[in-house]
Amino acid sequence: MSTDSTSADSELKDRVVNFLRRNFPQIQMHGGNAAIQRLDPETGEVDIQLGGACSGCGISPMTIQAIKSRMVKEIPEIEEVHADTGQGAEPEMGETEGMSPSFPGEGGDDSDEGPQAPF
Repeated sequence: MSTDSTSADSELKDRVVNFLRRNFPQIQMHGGNAAIQRLDPETGEVDIQLGGACSGCGISPMTIQAIKSRMVKEIPEIEEVHADTGQGAEPEMGETEGMSPSFPGEGGDDSDEGPQAPF
């Protein structure tokens, strides 16, 4: 790898980091963080990992979507953004992870009172 290529790669990485800091200060303000996991200047792909308070946060899917759509518009060299919270795949709308919704009056239990208090 040539020095010019290394310099250009470093500049692109700096631009991605600055993009995240400038456009998403709320990530850090809310106790989260965003880190570049992989950057491939040849293909224009970048992998972003959200961590800290972002893991398990209900609005992290919206944050991820905003990062993806804005980064490709603002940094022409970036063609595809992969981002996640490290919690595995986000559930699709209406899906839950390992749980099924239950409502009072449904199921084999005839009680509509909900869970019992421990006292």
